[in-house]
Amino acid sequence: MTDTTGILDAAKYLRSVRPIDPEEIYEYVEGQPHPAVVRQTLREHAFELGLTERDDGSFVPAGEGPIQPTFRGVERFPEAYARRFEDLLVERYGPGWPEGESGDRLRERIDDLKVAYFADESVTYDEETALAYALYHLPDYYAAIQYVLDELGRAGLLSRTLRVLDVGAGAGGPALGVHEYLPDDSLVEYDAVEPSAAADVFEAMLGPTRPGFATTVHRETAEAFDPEGEYDLVVFGNVLSELDSPVAVVERYLDSLSAEGTVLALSPAEERTATRLRSTERTLLDRNDDLTVYAPTVRLWPDGSPEDRGWTFTRKPDVEVAPFQRRLEANATEHPAEAASDGDGRYTKSAVQFAYLLLRTDGRRAIEYDPDPDRLAKMAQTERHVTERIDIAALKLSPNLAEDGHPLFKISDGSEAVDHYAVVTDRSALNEALESAPYGSLLRFENVLVLWNDDEEAYNLVVDGETVVDRLA
Repeated sequence: MTDTTGILDAAKYLRSVRPIDPEEIYEYVEGQPHPAVVRQTLREHAFELGLTERDDGSFVPAGEGPIQPTFRGVERFPEAYARRFEDLLVERYGPGWPEGESGDRLRERIDDLKVAYFADESVTYDEETALAYALYHLPDYYAAIQYVLDELGRAGLLSRTLRVLDVGAGAGGPALGVHEYLPDDSLVEYDAVEPSAAADVFEAMLGPTRPGFATTVHRETAEAFDPEGEYDLVVFGNVLSELDSPVAVVERYLDSLSAEGTVLALSPAEERTATRLRSTERTLLDRNDDLTVYAPTVRLWPDGSPEDRGWTFTRKPDVEVAPFQRRLEANATEHPAEAASDGDGRYTKSAVQFAYLLLRTDGRRAIEYDPDPDRLAKMAQTERHVTERIDIAALKLSPNLAEDGHPLFKISDGSEAVDHYAVVTDRSALNEALESAPYGSLLRFENVLVLWNDDEEAYNLVVDGETVVDRLA
């Protein structure tokens, strides 16, 4: 029987002295367990010991302080992950998985998932449905979460030692993104809550993670799982819109959030799911005084509370079509998409667009700004200024929404009762910041013309040659 306590005690003693070599430490333990046993024990307890494993096989104390991000965007789903997933398909259906009956069934399941999604119907995830879902969504979910994590990473809000709780973890797309984003010398305890057959895909995809990234799958519902201890990051990846009581579920897990932790929620960009995310956000803030939106929908005015539709989403560069998606598309006997390798086809998904929410309990916000009521108009009072020119401060909360014609962007100061859009009718060097600024940026508009759009029941703030737009943050 392994003397686990002896191994851990020896490691705690030696960790401050020199790198820990399993070939050496076994001599300090009663019974002298095999070095391979010592190595495995150190790996299993790396988080509590604060140790990371080096390439030479020795263990050293993990680095302290926040991570130093190196993220530059996502171009593709990594080949190693793609091979790992295709191995699952081959194991289940054989090497000809995209062809014949198996390919037809997978394509049919993807079609059914899309129909159920747009009909707002619940889905039961058996093995085949879970594989179909992963086939279609793994790459874009993998990409999306990394862009959101980078907001926290660049602000110094992700520690090198991190406890993560992934509620409704699905097939593992967000988890793979977390694994990829965090540096190799970070220590991560990753608890994934997933009751469906998607948990099997998750375990297969996250099984061979690097040392120091320990995953545990809990096959329970979000409502039933009982978390232990505190987490630095609580993730809801494309799951809140599927829950009957999303607010209650998030509140349940707020009790497990560390004092400096973050709730990270993702949602598809479509109106139904994205606006549900905002509805959940607003109810949570109404019911929890200590909760703050870190990003992207920051309330700029102290007493502001938005009541508009809340349809806001971001769009990132497309990822390359994954090889397994391309093969499934190419073997379709019905509706073949010849351009699938260059973008979204019926069974391929390269677009990366999503809604997201970051919540904290320490009062921090991505943008700290106090508007001057003597100089800036408040969107809650826009009705007073129709046909007038005003100065405002607002967040840019969409990509260009106009398919053609004048560029159009959703903007918000967190106080508006109806939608506000900035529309560019006359480009100039003085207003180009509106189009060039990233999603979530804080902009100051000077001399912008306010009009009411009867068709859209929204305010249009016209950015023309007389308007100046500056990026503040």
